[in-house]
Amino acid sequence: MMLGKVRALVAAAMVVLAMPAAALAAGPESVAKLAAALSPAVINISTTRHVGGNGAPFPTAPDGSPLNQLFDDLNPNEGQGPDAMEEARSLGSGFIIKAEGLIVTNNHVIEGADEILVFLTDGTRLTAKLVGADDKADLAVLKVEAGHDLPFVEFGDSDTALVGDWVMAIGNPFGLGGSVSLGIVSARDRDIQSGPYDDFIQTDAAINQGNSGGPLFDMNGKVVGINTAIIARGGSSLGIGFAVPVNLARPVVEQLAEYGETRRGWLGVGIQDVTVEIAASLARPNSNGAMVVDVTRTGPADGVIREGDVILEFNGRPIVKMRDLPRFVAETAVGQVVPVKVLREGQEITVDITLGRLEVGEQIVAAQQPAPAQPDDSEEPVGPPPGLKDMLGVDIGPIDEAARKTYAIDGKVKGVLITDVAKGSDAERQGLLVGLVVSEVNQQKVTTVAEVTDKVGAAKEAGRPAVLFKVTDPTGASRFVAVKLN
Repeated sequence: MMLGKVRALVAAAMVVLAMPAAALAAGPESVAKLAAALSPAVINISTTRHVGGNGAPFPTAPDGSPLNQLFDDLNPNEGQGPDAMEEARSLGSGFIIKAEGLIVTNNHVIEGADEILVFLTDGTRLTAKLVGADDKADLAVLKVEAGHDLPFVEFGDSDTALVGDWVMAIGNPFGLGGSVSLGIVSARDRDIQSGPYDDFIQTDAAINQGNSGGPLFDMNGKVVGINTAIIARGGSSLGIGFAVPVNLARPVVEQLAEYGETRRGWLGVGIQDVTVEIAASLARPNSNGAMVVDVTRTGPADGVIREGDVILEFNGRPIVKMRDLPRFVAETAVGQVVPVKVLREGQEITVDITLGRLEVGEQIVAAQQPAPAQPDDSEEPVGPPPGLKDMLGVDIGPIDEAARKTYAIDGKVKGVLITDVAKGSDAERQGLLVGLVVSEVNQQKVTTVAEVTDKVGAAKEAGRPAVLFKVTDPTGASRFVAVKLN
């Protein structure tokens, strides 16, 4: 009797658990009313770009042939010479965010366009003016003059769009006009290597060519993303689409609308990932943070942050992955004073930094590119130290004049030269190459072979699992590499 009751309870529990799954599989009962309410604010975009003709001859037919009319229709520029201008057209989507005609779309939809036309759902055609564009976030703001208020949609909170939540895309796939597709948030925080601030929402809602720049809505009718990219085969969707989160897009759109350009924060540091090996060499429990490989002279961080520091927090926000930092900095206002927590020589400290402007900082960095290599008068005897290759898989030597000429090493680059890397060693796996310069060992500067040998030996005696090298290529670009000790 008791066994029967248990079986009945288990069966009932299975039914209860199964019901939500079945309901979810069917999706929302209908999004017809929501789609009808939102669609008027979603617009189609057609752009025209004038390009030079290639001068290739167009087919002709004998006089009197009926094919001549066909060729004339296909080639209206015939007779205008080999340099006649041709038109390249493209299609995309966008959405209205202000009744006075302010529109958001992707930069790649309108980039290089000589004419931008906007088509409303009622068939109205309007010429759009470019207010501002940003290639880093792939966003653009347009303006149309309709002579009356236009329907518009509002930004929501993309942080509330969780994996598994329903979302709806509206756009202009393949130039077909207003089209609605439904799906879920498949993943968050996707980095598809398309720009410096990648943090995409991934969705399986059908997004195809022509959907770019269109909105991704939540079930409350708020925009949570701007559809931007797809993984496709043959130009059609595979159910893997990507949208810029609106929380990332909003400040960019606001700046473009107000200034016609972006005004991003700038810290003035070069950074790299904290690998598992680097974390181990620093006795860190995890690989969180961004490691500083260089500090821009006269930049905001100059004299405050040092090469080799690991930035753990920015303005109270933890840096879990290296790419978090550029996004956090860019989202912060120019001139704001922010606390930055760093790991330095095993201690966590917090420093205050006044942010500069990225657009100005890029010019400063470009102006500070290294000068051509100059000879080094070092006369240190050549020859790898005994045992170093056994411990680390590398041989090193001084940077003499011959080495600078052979490897085109900039005169400002100081340290010791990697002269050999053992095949199959951890040093090889970590990307160390002959011709790279070791400028620091365990966050301490080195200029001689003896200094390197001493610091590696000290690390081995201290039981360190790895040695942290700062290596510099001939142009002066640096990174940190942790190499396991044998």
